[in-house]
Amino acid sequence: MQAVVQTRYGKVRGRADNGVTAFLGIPYAAPPFGPRRFQAPQPPELWDGVRDATAYGPTAPKPGYPRPFDVLLPDPEIPGEDCLNLNVWTPDPGGSGMPVMVWIHGGAFRNGSGAVPVYNGANFARDGVVCVTINYRLGVEGFAHLPGAPANRGLLDQIAALEWVRDNIAAFGGDPGRVTVFGESAGGMSVSTLLSLDLGLFRRAVAQSGAGGVAQTAEDALLVTKEMAARLGVEPTAEGFARLAPAEIIPVQSAVAAEVAAFPDPNRWGASTAAGGMSLTPVIDGDLLERRPEEAVAAGAGRDVDLLTGYTTDEFRLFLMPTGLAGALPPDAVGLVAAGMGVPPHVVDGYRDRHAGLAPGELLATIITDSLFRIPANRLAEGHAAHAPTWMYEFAWRSPRPDLGACHALELGFVFDNLRFEDTEGMAGPNPPQRLADAMHRAWVDFATDGDPGWQRFDADARHVKVFDAVADAVVRDPHGDDRKLWG
Repeated sequence: MQAVVQTRYGKVRGRADNGVTAFLGIPYAAPPFGPRRFQAPQPPELWDGVRDATAYGPTAPKPGYPRPFDVLLPDPEIPGEDCLNLNVWTPDPGGSGMPVMVWIHGGAFRNGSGAVPVYNGANFARDGVVCVTINYRLGVEGFAHLPGAPANRGLLDQIAALEWVRDNIAAFGGDPGRVTVFGESAGGMSVSTLLSLDLGLFRRAVAQSGAGGVAQTAEDALLVTKEMAARLGVEPTAEGFARLAPAEIIPVQSAVAAEVAAFPDPNRWGASTAAGGMSLTPVIDGDLLERRPEEAVAAGAGRDVDLLTGYTTDEFRLFLMPTGLAGALPPDAVGLVAAGMGVPPHVVDGYRDRHAGLAPGELLATIITDSLFRIPANRLAEGHAAHAPTWMYEFAWRSPRPDLGACHALELGFVFDNLRFEDTEGMAGPNPPQRLADAMHRAWVDFATDGDPGWQRFDADARHVKVFDAVADAVVRDPHGDDRKLWG
C-alpha cells in the first residue's frame, strides 16, 4: 500500500508495510556539487507531481571500508549527486503529535549513511516514534578545512536536515517540539557538538560512543589540508580541491586518515588532530564552533536539552583486534601511541599497574577506550548534569566473536531492535539476545517519548550508570571508577 505526503518542496510517495509507512530518499538540501560544492547547504528545488520515495537515495562520496571492516560494518554505496537526503518511518502519516527521533550515523566522519541496514527505523515507528535517518557530506567534502569555503559543512548539513524536520515532520505525524537527535561514534560526536550550539532544533539528545572532546583547531586542520593538497598537486584551498572529482581525492584522503590513526603524531598533525586519532573532524572555526563542545556544555550550553550519553565497555577493541594489530604490538608502542593522543604519562603508568596482566594490544585498547570514549562521556555528563537532566549508560554485552568484547558499534542492532540484520559474520553473531534489544530499544523509545529512560539521573557525586548486559542489567555507581580517577 502507498501513501502520499505534502512537504514544503513537493509531494512524496511512500510505502506502507505492517503498520509502518516509509518515505526514503527525500532531499532536504540541493545536490552539493557544481557551483554548490564546498558551500553551505542550499534548499532543494521544488518539484511538480508526486516524487517516488520508496528507495534509498544516493549516499555521500566515501571510500569503502577495508577488510575486515567491510563485513563488520556494512556500508552501502548508492551513486548519484542528490546525496543530501533523509528517510522517514512513521506509524501514521495522517496522525499528529508523535515523538520524533533523528539519527546521525557514524563512520569517523568519512563513512556511513542513513541507508545502512541496521538503521532501518521501522521498529521505532512500530513503537510510536517517527524515525528519521539522514545523510551528510563526509571526508574532504564535508569536513576538510578549506580556505575559501565555510568550515564544518557536514555539520551545516546536519543542521539543515534538522531544520527540514522542524518545517516538515508534522506532515508525517511528528511533533516538531518533541525531537530527539541521536547518533553513534562520529554521529555521537556530532550530537554532542550540536548540543553545544543551542540551536533550539531538538528537545532531547542521545550521544552514543561519541562525546564532546573531539574538535580540531583551525591551525591543526590546515595541516591535514596542506598534506592532502601536496599529495594531490593542488592548492590547499576550496578552489584547488574543486578542480578534482571526489573520486580522485578519496584515495589520498584515506591514506592520510590511515596514517593519522596508526601514528597520531602531534608534531606532524597537530595536538588536536592527534588527540582524536582522526584526520577530519569538526573544526573550531570561531564562527559555528567557538570551543570544544564539552567546554561549552560545561558552561551551560544545551541546558534546555535532556541528555542520554554512554559508551561500550571495550570500544577500541574493534579497531585493534580484528586486524591482528593488537597481537603484533610491541610493549613500547603503548606509551608512544598514548602520548601522541595526549594521554599523560602518569595515566599510562596507572593503567600498566592496574591492568598488569594485559598484553600490549589489550592495554592500548583499554587506554584508548577511556581516552576517546569513556572519559569524554563522563566529562560531558558531568558538565551537562550541572544544568539539565542527564542520564548515562554502558553497553557491556560481549560479542561471541573472539576478542571483540563489548566493542564499538556493537550496541546498534540492540538500540534499533534490528537484530534480524545481524548474521554469522556480523559483530553480534548468530544468536544475539533479543531480551537485551527489548530493554535497550525500550529505554531509547521511553526517553524520546517521556524524557526518562527508566533509571536514576546522573550526577557528579552518585554517578549512576545503567549497565546493559544480557544476563542482568543494573544501575551501577561509578563503574570503572578507579580508572576514571587516574584522569583527574
